[in-house]
Amino acid sequence: MHIETLKVFVDLVDMQSFSLAAERNFITQSAVSQQIRTLEEKFKRRLLERVRGRREVKLTATGEIFYRECKNVLASFDHLNESMSGLVGKISGTVKVATVYSVGLHELPPKVREFMSKFPQAKIDLEYSRTTRVVRDVLNGTVELGVVAFPEPRRGLTIVTMASDRLVLICPPEHEFAERTQIKATELKGQDFVLFERDIPTRKATDKILKSYGVDICKVAEFDNIETIKRSVEVGFGVAIVPHPSVIDEERNNQLAVVELAEKDWIRPVGVVYRTDRTLSIAAKKFVQLLENKSPNLNSA
Repeated sequence: MHIETLKVFVDLVDMQSFSLAAERNFITQSAVSQQIRTLEEKFKRRLLERVRGRREVKLTATGEIFYRECKNVLASFDHLNESMSGLVGKISGTVKVATVYSVGLHELPPKVREFMSKFPQAKIDLEYSRTTRVVRDVLNGTVELGVVAFPEPRRGLTIVTMASDRLVLICPPEHEFAERTQIKATELKGQDFVLFERDIPTRKATDKILKSYGVDICKVAEFDNIETIKRSVEVGFGVAIVPHPSVIDEERNNQLAVVELAEKDWIRPVGVVYRTDRTLSIAAKKFVQLLENKSPNLNSA
């Protein structure tokens, strides 16, 4: 039995997909099925439930135990590899990171490039998802690190603070607010707004701040990602409140007008999360150190 077979089994359970597990391990779907059968024949136990007509990946009671122990074996094997690499001064291995689109597309790339230049033997594997999914993937061990906005304290999770972002108002260049350098929350009353969907932390924070100033707005659209919101504002759907790093290019190219929000409340904390009970790989530790905010938090300003 090879360590690669254990990894295929774990990936299949984590990703709930034969095709994705095959793709991640550079093998065919039939090879995934064959490796699962090999494991079951070796231990003479069913590891997965078979439901005719369904592709659901469901563990048996034995499979639950096997999955848990496989994770421990793979973690130990990764630690062994990293320890041996460390003996010759190399930082290597792949760090799996899940993040939300606005951070992953606009804030992490320069950090990833810096990390790769310092540790060319290591790799950052970025996945993009919603905050709830990112946290879930960190907790179940699918990824090693998560990077999210408005990280919430939770049992079993460690949070490392990154630099916070300012939230800003964006509007089309021809909008009445476009020439303003700053605007108060109360001036937004009755405006047409393009918003994040309700379960996204930035939306929750926006709603809370507007409510605290007694501001009612007109919701014209809701989207789950920053890029669609920007395009909607650009074509005139309404205005929006977004993290400033995500609109720097559009501001520079005069595609969107960016207006500072006057109140100190408009801050978006960002943080790295990982499982408290997990020993991070050496490469992951180095990446967290690179992301960590060493300057005073904007919330204290």
